[in-house]
Amino acid sequence: MRNAPQAVVSVVQNFGWMLAARTVAAVFSLIYLAIITRSLGVTGFGKFALITGAAQFLANLLAFQTWQIIVQYGVAHIENRDEMRLARLYRAAIALDVVSALVGIGASALILHYFADALEITPTLSRATLIFNVIMLLSLRSTPIGILRLRDRFNLAAAADAATPTLRLIGAVAAALIHPKLQGFLIAWAAAELLTAAAHWYAVHRIGEVRTIMRGGNGLGAVLDDNPGILRYSLTSNFSQTLFISVKQLPLFMVGGLTGPAAAGAFRLAAQLSRSLTTVSQMIAKAAFPEIVRAVRSQGARSLGTMIAQSMRVAAAVGAVVFLLAILFGQVLLETIGGADFGRAYTSLLWLTAAACTDLAIVAFEPTIMAAQRAHLLFLARLAATGLLIACALLLDPIMGADGVAAAVLANSIGQALLLGAIMARILRRREQAEMPSD
Repeated sequence: MRNAPQAVVSVVQNFGWMLAARTVAAVFSLIYLAIITRSLGVTGFGKFALITGAAQFLANLLAFQTWQIIVQYGVAHIENRDEMRLARLYRAAIALDVVSALVGIGASALILHYFADALEITPTLSRATLIFNVIMLLSLRSTPIGILRLRDRFNLAAAADAATPTLRLIGAVAAALIHPKLQGFLIAWAAAELLTAAAHWYAVHRIGEVRTIMRGGNGLGAVLDDNPGILRYSLTSNFSQTLFISVKQLPLFMVGGLTGPAAAGAFRLAAQLSRSLTTVSQMIAKAAFPEIVRAVRSQGARSLGTMIAQSMRVAAAVGAVVFLLAILFGQVLLETIGGADFGRAYTSLLWLTAAACTDLAIVAFEPTIMAAQRAHLLFLARLAATGLLIACALLLDPIMGADGVAAAVLANSIGQALLLGAIMARILRRREQAEMPSD
């Protein structure tokens, strides 16, 4: 059992590995975004953003967050040295990933078959889009990510994550030189996704967990007996995380549908820059999740509260610095990367960065709620916040255009922060009451 200081040190170490990978990703992304935006222009980049965003939306909509399932239930199996049950858990996670991918491929084919004309997608581009979607969906890496995080091998996970921006940069340069069209960049992105998945599975092989996956034993049905409550946890965590990730794509689709591809292109670049802060938030949450699972299992409310408070202080300091940087250099970055046409997204960038700061301030709430197996409350909170996002976007877009959709994203983040804060207070209060000695 680890005490609170040890847990914080572990989280910081995990975060350090993820930060190193994401720093590489941030630098490389600025370069390949500049190549794409200047090759395709604001309208062409808008179409590229809508196609890749739709693929990510579909993948997130159907995929289970198997990495969370592995960490949540794998900790107990490791503590009990039960390799057989751990192997069954791994295989069940892989099966969920495969089923989700197959369903997604079928959905992609149907959507493109019936709606390609309405979306103004030519037959050639339609084929390229379908191939891109298939590769995106088959690039299964949630399970290996979960295995690496469960085993505290964040260094290998970070190295595998670094493959995506590196390969995208190489692909963007190749596409710009050989085929600087929409199809060329889609091919580059698809290849990067596939090779990144291969890198994650190779990392799992390196730590010897492929042998664990291949262990004998009873069928997948035994997983339900091995892990009480796993079915409910899987469904609720999937719905909640799917909603969270999908909402990140929804504003782009609303801008594209309500304002047009050119506005979507500028909005997408602003979102990409602001998402660097959201990425920091997600990194902290993912780095903390294994330790929070252990803390919820073994520590009291006071230790857990201390750990959350420390995370919030760090997150608030990072958020303040990044928002100041967005104010000072946001306009310059947009125009340097994309050109003068992209500078009009500066106001949207500020709204989106403020939203990311809000998400960052409550970074420890989600993993704590998940570790306490209150995923259904997390889902309800996000569902309510999503309703607020849609309502505000529809209300503000006619008045403010793309900036109105960006302001709606901030409203979504504030609403979600208030609801998750109430859930967190309830969890800590109940733990304190359970720890009080009875008279």
